[in-house]
Amino acid sequence: MLQLKYYSCELPFEYPFETAHGRKTHQPTLITSLGLGNHTGYGEAPAINYYNISVPEMIESLEAKRGMIERYALNDPQRFWHFLHHLIPGQHFLTAALDIAGWDLWAKLSRKPLYQLLGLKWEHIPLTDYTLGLDTLENMKTKMDAHPWPIYKVKVSRPDNIDRLIGLRAHTTAQIRIDANEGWTFEETRKLLPELKQLNITLIEQPLAKEEYDAMKELKAISQIPLYADESCKTEDEVKKCADSFHGINIKLTKCGGITPALRMIKEARSLGLKVMMGSMNESTIGTAAIANLLPLVDEVDADGPLLLKEDVAEGLTYENGIIKLSGGHGLGVKFKEKNK
Repeated sequence: MLQLKYYSCELPFEYPFETAHGRKTHQPTLITSLGLGNHTGYGEAPAINYYNISVPEMIESLEAKRGMIERYALNDPQRFWHFLHHLIPGQHFLTAALDIAGWDLWAKLSRKPLYQLLGLKWEHIPLTDYTLGLDTLENMKTKMDAHPWPIYKVKVSRPDNIDRLIGLRAHTTAQIRIDANEGWTFEETRKLLPELKQLNITLIEQPLAKEEYDAMKELKAISQIPLYADESCKTEDEVKKCADSFHGINIKLTKCGGITPALRMIKEARSLGLKVMMGSMNESTIGTAAIANLLPLVDEVDADGPLLLKEDVAEGLTYENGIIKLSGGHGLGVKFKEKNK
């Protein structure tokens, strides 16, 4: 019988984190655990305000379904996801946390790191970026100096943010990719493309509102910079919609419902000729390790959650100049810190 536990955490950021969706100083997150015998698997679901997700609501759902979850006979993580998908329909964040815990537990029972359980080799791993939230140019340059990195992801919200990009490009030779979080219009983006190309911006994430697939198709036809979907590609049923409108998709485990649907999204994206990025939602080391174990499958990665936090709830991941290194342990390869238990 599975033993279900959960932990509510408020993780402080090193710097206040601001995007086109708002500003926050802490990341509330739910850590889930599934125990069986001497083994325990962990998962995570950060609570995101603009998706109307809160930790108390996820806990309420967990308690309501605790008995059915604990009685589930875990013999295949993918079947476990299907069970959860029907048990708590539409609750992708909570499903993700449990799905990740299920995979971690199953890999530990199999005595393998998760990526090996998935038949992957730890090779051809893309470098992760370091995200700079919206801020003044001087503050952003200060953050760059404090965190020298080969790739920066810069949050933008308005067309006049181009001035900050000009200042940042003058300050560093590192790669810069940008994320507008739906903050621009078609005309604004079209006019900015030549200047962004001149600034050697290497990737643009979600410039337009999520439903503007037709407008994105027009931008894709003229853009020399790869365009990646984020808000336009939250779940499996949206991958095909992005094929003609974007060069790639950014898959978030929390949004899509966990590792199980993410694997299917990667496969479908490849069949449609789309590039694949794995992205984060400011997860701690637990959620980030779930992303990291899938990196042999992807082209780009934004998995810098632990780098942005002042405090973490687990250990087992290390970063070195953009390279993510796993501990080599079974499952996700992370250890939940005792003080959180």
